[in-house]
Amino acid sequence: MDTTWSADEIFNDKLANLGNEAKRRLIELLAASLTFSDSKQDDDRLFEEICGSWADDGLTAEEEIKELINNGKATFYIGFDPTADSLHVGHFMALCLMKRLQMAGNKPIALIGGGTAMIGDPSGRTDMRQMMTPETIQHNCDCFKEQMSKFIDFSDGKALMVNNADWLMDLNYIDVLREVGAHFSVNRMLTAECYKQRMEKGLSFLEFNYMIMQSYDFYALYQKYGCNMQFGGDDQWSNMLGGTELIRRKLGKDAYAMTITLLLNSEGKKMGKTQSGAVWLDPNKTSPFDFYQYWRNVADADVLKCIRMLTFLPLEEIDKMDSWEGSQLNQAKEILAFELTKLVHGEEEAKKAQESSRALFSGGGNAENMPTVVLKESDLRDGSIDILGVLVATGLCASRSEARRNTEQGGVSVDGEKVQDIHTSYTPGDFAEGKVVKRGKKKFCKVTFES
Repeated sequence: MDTTWSADEIFNDKLANLGNEAKRRLIELLAASLTFSDSKQDDDRLFEEICGSWADDGLTAEEEIKELINNGKATFYIGFDPTADSLHVGHFMALCLMKRLQMAGNKPIALIGGGTAMIGDPSGRTDMRQMMTPETIQHNCDCFKEQMSKFIDFSDGKALMVNNADWLMDLNYIDVLREVGAHFSVNRMLTAECYKQRMEKGLSFLEFNYMIMQSYDFYALYQKYGCNMQFGGDDQWSNMLGGTELIRRKLGKDAYAMTITLLLNSEGKKMGKTQSGAVWLDPNKTSPFDFYQYWRNVADADVLKCIRMLTFLPLEEIDKMDSWEGSQLNQAKEILAFELTKLVHGEEEAKKAQESSRALFSGGGNAENMPTVVLKESDLRDGSIDILGVLVATGLCASRSEARRNTEQGGVSVDGEKVQDIHTSYTPGDFAEGKVVKRGKKKFCKVTFES
């Protein structure tokens, strides 16, 4: 009697003996494997996606970089100088790139420049950077790590966060001169764009060493963690090439570099700046509501580009938005603002910000989460305050003359009603429940009174 079973017969027999729950789980696993297969096909086009969304013009070896990225073999790093206690919107491109590459199986290394911050990067500067204390640098490093963890998965060795102070601070000066300095040409270094601007006003020897320090970072990361690739802004190109060259000369190995573009609007200006300063990721520096509003108010020409570059919505969903126009762009702005606020501050804060925004612009929703200004007795004159005084006290206008002009021109509203009479006044009781004061399309706040 022939007792040989085919693979199909064995599978069908085992499947028949499975319970419903086991069958359901098996189906889920099979579906997941198919999804992974489709995802892998997408990863085969990852290099092209990166070149289209994040990359600038600089890269050292296109085919080799493509091979690494598409096959999840890149262990790459991006450096962050801890010059403040918070990341800002200008870091978004780097953070989103790291997340996208990690999703495809590549390993990110977030390099915090605790050591190089002791010197200061001369790139893009006409003067020397302010020196920071080691305590300030460490505090800033700790803040960065907390914020980055919202983008990058550092669990189980899937990503690393390292501080170049761990190796730079222990270097022996004579050893650096002999082992590293010998591989750098002063003539070639002085042709770098990062030094040219500073040469006009005087480049200190302290800053001159920055290229060597950053190059050594790449060399150290290659040795310690097998880091084979670096991403950075085009202002870092010379420093990045210095690292690849040092690795080649010292170790006889290949490493690669690629520049990433800045986040620019349709006018070619850096995004992430407002009249009051940078748009920070720290909620204590830029509230979730203000963060949401920044993205809610991006120009029509920029919204779809930002959705494609900065969110992680399915590509097919984003592709459908390419044909949106008119009022649909306002919907796209809401999607952009919500997704980015959720990414940085969590879904709950994103919902609060969205509700408050709709309360402001649509007349519905909950306004309790928008920025609040508390008026005090010192703001009153004879027990009341006129609309001009409200605008100045809240910072919506810089002076009473500016407030008068905006009011008379119809650019001021209180709780959704236009106010054009400059003599309109309010008592403390009028602010008991809070009033939403708006100047123009984008400047507003909720006003209350503290007795």
